[in-house]
Amino acid sequence: METKSTRAYGTQSPAADLQEIEILRRSPQENDIAIDIMYCGVCHSDLHTARNDWGGTIYPAVPGHEIVGRITQVGSAVTKFKVGDLAAVGCLVDSCKHCSSCEQDLEQYCLEGSTGTYNSADKFIPSQRTYGGYAESVVVDQHFVLKVPENLDAAAVAPLLCAGITTYSPLKHWNAGPGKKVAVIGLGGLGHMAIKLAKGLGATVSLFSRSASKIQDAKELGADHVIISTDEAQMEAVAGEFDLIIDTVPYVHDVNPYVQTLAISGTLVLVGYLGGLEPILNTVPMIMGRRSVAASLIGGIAETQEMLDFCGAHNIVSDIELIRMQDINTAYERMLKSDVKYRFVIDMASLKD
Repeated sequence: METKSTRAYGTQSPAADLQEIEILRRSPQENDIAIDIMYCGVCHSDLHTARNDWGGTIYPAVPGHEIVGRITQVGSAVTKFKVGDLAAVGCLVDSCKHCSSCEQDLEQYCLEGSTGTYNSADKFIPSQRTYGGYAESVVVDQHFVLKVPENLDAAAVAPLLCAGITTYSPLKHWNAGPGKKVAVIGLGGLGHMAIKLAKGLGATVSLFSRSASKIQDAKELGADHVIISTDEAQMEAVAGEFDLIIDTVPYVHDVNPYVQTLAISGTLVLVGYLGGLEPILNTVPMIMGRRSVAASLIGGIAETQEMLDFCGAHNIVSDIELIRMQDINTAYERMLKSDVKYRFVIDMASLKD
């Protein structure tokens, strides 16, 4: 297959900084769309992949799965997009398209294994893995390209492609809306989007936080209430309160106190943490109240487009700090300290400097 050399930022090993490298992109095929990347969000998954925290990273690795840019070329079979359109690519660039999950627009749960935007087997260039959005351009199958509402700040749209859909999908699946009480655990990239989206859907929204310093920020984002989770009296006051809890905490933590705050038939959904629960989950309050602890992974392509359209209609975007590509290593260190409100986004024009 014909390929083209493209400038990107990637890493050659878990201990190495990200630096400028050259990667190969395929020439657009009949179903492909070529995008000149304007902005790329920075996700914790980028850092974990670059440093091989989860194992399985193949180097060189080029992260980035929150991509926004302008279409520069479309294949002969492309019908829904044209050159010049503002477009986006999220966490997926391919799937089998025919399994039961894909047929339900749940490509993230593809039974044959979906293709991630980075560090997945590349079906078109077998000698390499997929490379993400820390690059000048990208070529993607039209099915996995999304339309971006032109009224939104394109830079602030980027985190919607991961943080936005990761929280929107469970909010929709568990029917957040008017008359429902939704709580969010953790105020970071995911948490701040969960508050904005739950409020946009019409729910009454609360934040669980360990720090009183988050109260003002949470209310400015749209939270109606803030519960300090280390305050036993405040936790007791909301026992049996919430229809849905979105747990965005990215490390192991005790979920048992939060289960107690679910209403009858309520659900706590984990979206931030991968791994075993410690301490062990106590099933007594679950059984006694038909309460559930569940989990959710991003969203399918149709649902991601629905989320973008919803955000366009309600003028919802992420709160971001725009950085140069050359500052990504510093941004990673700051991200580990939660020193960002609430998402870094790379201005990819800086890659040309």
